[in-house]
Amino acid sequence: MYLDPTYTLITLAAMGASHFVGAMLKKRFAEFSQLRIPLSGREVAHRMLRDAGVAEVQVTAVGGQLTDHYNPLNKTVNLSEVVFQQHNVAAAAVAAHECGHAVQHKKAYPFLKFRSAMVPMVQLSSTVNQFILMIGLALAAMGGNPAVLLAGIVLFAITTLFSVVTLPVEFDASARALKWMEQSAVLPCEYHEKAKKALFWAAMTYTVAALSMLGQLIYFISFYLKAQGRRG
Repeated sequence: MYLDPTYTLITLAAMGASHFVGAMLKKRFAEFSQLRIPLSGREVAHRMLRDAGVAEVQVTAVGGQLTDHYNPLNKTVNLSEVVFQQHNVAAAAVAAHECGHAVQHKKAYPFLKFRSAMVPMVQLSSTVNQFILMIGLALAAMGGNPAVLLAGIVLFAITTLFSVVTLPVEFDASARALKWMEQSAVLPCEYHEKAKKALFWAAMTYTVAALSMLGQLIYFISFYLKAQGRRG
């Protein structure tokens, strides 16, 4: 991709923020994985789904790390093997968070519906937008027609919107998880703040990603407007 100092600065800032948040997330989860509780992640998930009246969702184990997710297509809460099996605060927080998405689905949470509807567009745009942006930026930098760049910007805006819409979905799922954990007393009282911190840093990964994409989008739009001005 065509680079200039502004874009390089945005990229480096995003990388730095992402590294910091990732390190904090890893540190907190390692810390809170040492805090034992009676229930495993699987048991926490089953209990939250039962309490929420979500009977049609299955809880399954999947391989890998940080692979925990809710699949609305087949209605499954998929927990990484560590979260599925272990009895600690970190596992409980992650399991409850993913069940929060299942509750959102059942209650037709608007932002989740909107994000799910965007998935086909995002899958299409994400496969071609970097290539189109690369060509468009290079052409515009050489004084060519910026129309290709505009097409790339539109595609990138779709993925950026998806990233932004993800934020309320993730924060709401965490809020549902924390509220349920407090009401159900699955965690000792002194562990509630620990679970809150774990989910906070997990949510920050989405926040940094969204802010990074917004910064890049603004840069691309600015570049396009300058290119149009030079041609005008």
